[in-house]
Amino acid sequence: MAVIKELIRKEDDGTLSFGNYEFDTKQKLSDFEFEGDLYKVKTFKEITKLERNGLFVYESVPGTVVTGLKVTDEEIVFSVEGLEDASITLELEPETEYKVYVDGTNIGKMKTNLGGKLVLSIEINPGQTYQIRVVTL
Repeated sequence: MAVIKELIRKEDDGTLSFGNYEFDTKQKLSDFEFEGDLYKVKTFKEITKLERNGLFVYESVPGTVVTGLKVTDEEIVFSVEGLEDASITLELEPETEYKVYVDGTNIGKMKTNLGGKLVLSIEINPGQTYQIRVVTL
């Protein structure tokens, strides 16, 4: 998977892709319109962060590339790539239980905190892409 040179883009399949872990300094792009919402992305080697309408959606430490991000009421699905293991935080529904899959393998149930944050750690091999699927129970 290649980094996203334009920082964020709409894909032909109606999903979003964003992030670029190759930058040494923080890059950002605001007011990217997608399906009636405005997105803001900040990305570089240390962090990748996505906001929708000023609200938190995704964050990884260190920075990653996310492709095929699709969010519905039932699930959030995306692929992720990075240079090293990453901690990924997603904003979901508060105090809700989810089933989490990495490359089709169920890694267990996780519950969001009062603020709706779900944090998962991904062991990353450089050059490999991992599909993440988080499903509402």
